[in-house]
Amino acid sequence: MPPASVLVIGHRGAPGYRPEHTRSSYALALAQGVDAVEPDVVVSADGVLVVRHENEISATTDVASRPEFADRRRTAVVDGHRVTGWFAEDFTWDDLRTLRCRERLPDLRPGSAAFDGDEAPLRLRDVLELVADAADAAGRSIGVVLEIKHATYFAALGWDLASLVADELAAAGWAGGARPLVVESFERTVLGRLARLGVVAEYVFLLEASGRPFDLVAAHGDEAPTYAWFASPAGQDELAGTVDGISVDKRMLLAPDRLGRATGRSSIVADAHERGLRVFTWTCRPENAFLTRSFRRGDSPAGFGDYAGEWGMLRDAGVDGVFVDHPDLGVQRFRPITARR
Repeated sequence: MPPASVLVIGHRGAPGYRPEHTRSSYALALAQGVDAVEPDVVVSADGVLVVRHENEISATTDVASRPEFADRRRTAVVDGHRVTGWFAEDFTWDDLRTLRCRERLPDLRPGSAAFDGDEAPLRLRDVLELVADAADAAGRSIGVVLEIKHATYFAALGWDLASLVADELAAAGWAGGARPLVVESFERTVLGRLARLGVVAEYVFLLEASGRPFDLVAAHGDEAPTYAWFASPAGQDELAGTVDGISVDKRMLLAPDRLGRATGRSSIVADAHERGLRVFTWTCRPENAFLTRSFRRGDSPAGFGDYAGEWGMLRDAGVDGVFVDHPDLGVQRFRPITARR
């Protein structure tokens, strides 16, 4: 049975319309009526929590075209993967604020790419202030779903992300439960550390469709459990009481068959609800490139397919929250008509 209302979360703001993690992207998501926005955080060389989807920043900023930073290009092993580019942890905040953001998927989203170069990156404190001001002005509750990125990787560099996040939330008035806060990560260890530091939040464990949590890989190697195991009844039994919910790749709920047809046969949501866990899913995007094959329409990857059909299956599965790139479409499809008035 679908919940009465599904939490609609602006995924990095409104990146279907503006470059992700920019002030205008968040402002548009808030104006379009989201229940919360989702900033991802990494750390700069001087310990500032910067809002970027990844610590490698060349895909979403103009750093590669800046000759003064050419010598900072390098290769790093991040969560077991070799990555070449420019990394937030090699720049101070004063360096980073000189960069300009750009659309990560320009071929699919040329309308958003038209705003390339207009805005500088943001800090976590900027997003917290923006959301608090918008909620106060609108007279409604608006939350933040904060994703902590690569905690084990940053710990090896000497950065304790849990402590940095706790301090920032406390300074901004977001740590004590006065405003709705969700903290999520693909690494459960950092969620536990943040909870023990006293941050009042809903804690959500992110699950990929494949692979293993890197904090557990670092501790146990090949013996580390997979994300798929955590989505199983046995894995959820272990999670119950340690986190408040899980957030899963939508493919895990749609359960496409070999022909790409969504079957919706997954029991993940029902299993989680039986154990008192909430379930979020990501990412709801209308473009053909991101839809399950049976919901694609036409030949253009950038064209909108039958997103309403796919999203309807997710709603019917009973999810509690969805991450959307086009907040107006998410509000339209996931929120009851009476709640939109």
